[in-house]
Amino acid sequence: MKEFMRLVKFALFSISAGIIEMGVFALLNLITPWRYWPCYLIALVLSVIWNFSLNRRFTFQSTANVPVSMLLVLCYYAVFTPLSSMLGTYLAEVLMWNEYLVTLINMLLNFCSEFLFQRLVVYGRKVDNRA
Repeated sequence: MKEFMRLVKFALFSISAGIIEMGVFALLNLITPWRYWPCYLIALVLSVIWNFSLNRRFTFQSTANVPVSMLLVLCYYAVFTPLSSMLGTYLAEVLMWNEYLVTLINMLLNFCSEFLFQRLVVYGRKVDNRA
């Protein structure tokens, strides 16, 4: 039951990060002449900072070393970001899929893989140890 509640909290914070990501993406997509990837990348970075901060404190309730945790999350995004950027660029610019749909697909892929990565790798046994 505790893991289910952790997943629910993660989902709620991810929704808030998703709102930030989609909002920033939409704003940049509408007001700049930029291609898909810079709009996506800026929006992703802002949502990651938001999501990491909230989930560390409230979802995983961890006192794990913050710089180490951030480095691990950075490693995750060092793999996820190029892959999702290439996928998004291919879908949006080559196959001409709707850019917002592509961003939503990337967000869903991110949600599933990031929860598992943070729970198992970043925090592992260091959950629920915040006083």
